[in-house]
Amino acid sequence: MRPSTVGRKGLLVLLFSVMLAPLAAQAPPSKQTVGVPMQDGKKLATDIYLPTGQGKFPVILARTPYDKAGGAGFGMDGVKHGYAVVVQDTRGRWASEGENLPFIGDGWWEGHQDGSDTLEWLIKQPWCNGKIGTWGGSALGITQLGLAGTGTKLVSAQQIVVGAPNFYPYLTFPGGVFKKAMIEDWLAATKHDPKATQFWSAHPTFDSFWKQFDMSSRWGKVNTPAVHLGGWYDIFGQGTIDSFVGYQTKGGVRARGKQVLVMGPWTHGVLQNKAGELTFPNGSRPPNKVSDTWLWFDYHLKGIQNGFAEMPAVTYYVMGDTSDPRAPGNVWRTADAWPPMPTKATPLYLASEKKLILFKPKQAANFTYTYDPANPTPTAGGPQLTLPSGAVEQSKVESRSDVVVFTSDILAEPLEVTGRVTAKLWISSTALDTDFTVKLCDVYPDGRSYNICEGVLRTRFRKGFDREVFLKVGEVVPVEIDLWSTSILFNKGHRLRVQVASSSFPGYDPNPNTGAGFRANAERRVAQNTIHTGSKFPSYVLLPIPIQSKEGN
Repeated sequence: MRPSTVGRKGLLVLLFSVMLAPLAAQAPPSKQTVGVPMQDGKKLATDIYLPTGQGKFPVILARTPYDKAGGAGFGMDGVKHGYAVVVQDTRGRWASEGENLPFIGDGWWEGHQDGSDTLEWLIKQPWCNGKIGTWGGSALGITQLGLAGTGTKLVSAQQIVVGAPNFYPYLTFPGGVFKKAMIEDWLAATKHDPKATQFWSAHPTFDSFWKQFDMSSRWGKVNTPAVHLGGWYDIFGQGTIDSFVGYQTKGGVRARGKQVLVMGPWTHGVLQNKAGELTFPNGSRPPNKVSDTWLWFDYHLKGIQNGFAEMPAVTYYVMGDTSDPRAPGNVWRTADAWPPMPTKATPLYLASEKKLILFKPKQAANFTYTYDPANPTPTAGGPQLTLPSGAVEQSKVESRSDVVVFTSDILAEPLEVTGRVTAKLWISSTALDTDFTVKLCDVYPDGRSYNICEGVLRTRFRKGFDREVFLKVGEVVPVEIDLWSTSILFNKGHRLRVQVASSSFPGYDPNPNTGAGFRANAERRVAQNTIHTGSKFPSYVLLPIPIQSKEGN
């Protein structure tokens, strides 16, 4: 995804350029450009960078929608390391032929499988020694995941940076809610066909269209070791973890047990120690060099015994209080698997007086607020691409009347949360369909509140994203909201906070509360939404708390 200023605040951070920035100012090596034929007759424009001299070389392939010319720096670096580097414009992009729609043909698309066709062409080239790796971040990570899902056995290693293995929950409709700013801004900034937005938004339920982009039913076809690199605040953070687990535990014989996961305190711009308004000490790179591209490929494509075989399966950063240098957390840890340790799923209950408590409240308390889709709650940080992302102080959001805030007592001791966070709310509404958003926040002693993880749900999808079940006005029903995964040590003296609202705009498309189909008309209605608590309707956030917490590594 290529750097481009978009209409809203923020920068479209594209990993292809971020990873290559140190090399971009250098003159590119000599290269040749060819049109690689696909099975349907289209040709995809491809740049080839070769080391000097005759012979066969291991190959690294990057397939990109961001203009192959941007790969010159990576091509030169690869050549210096003894690799042939191949950078290809994906179908319909830049100099390649075909329809200019996002990611068609990058996986197991019926009629043409562009990644597989490219591999079949590569393996026949006189300069290819038969060892092929694939590389890249963001959209380039997505093309790698699609390629692995075809079942190809021609890839010997992958480095997948911030990729999404399933388009519906990670890319377009998390929680069944259209991720408005990210999708619309990205498609516009990258100059995809104007009908590309409709191409995706025409399918608000998880139907057969999305199964063409879903790896979860194809893990067994994967035949390659891979590094999966992601961030706690990344737009695809949970997707990176799920890809690792899928490859590692359900992959084919060449994939299972041969994966590496790296999770840092990062947004979509990885390998940095700043995420939004917070800077995490020593957070830019893990100290064990597990994120080193060339160590990984040298080990798998050249057979160099460089220590990578002894690398841990999981390296992850535990976030902490960034204001106190003595605070626990803000360290890198390693583990053999994900989740990295046994945890106890501990409910933190929403209770009267807007408290968060550890025991189920006996007293019932209901919290009703007005959600007006014409005046939605603004997006404030989190997993965003074209909006300010990462950790953002939440005071302006939390002061709104359409946001209900629940806060714990002051922590007497540090509290670790590592793993997947979920929320179960009992709700009712005056609308047939509405949304609920939940954020988990870290409240500092001075009152600053920073978002840690978040989730959203469109209530019509509360029983599954492949069906629509509408609310009955006033009926109390349970909903479960996925806040994705995190790792953080809440410092003593801090408090935990949970925000509940019904919108996050323009990050997510506001629910009009009418029950009509997605963007079927311009009608909008005001809804009275209620959170129910107490012994009969216990609403809570479920926290994965390590059974035996360990500090450092």
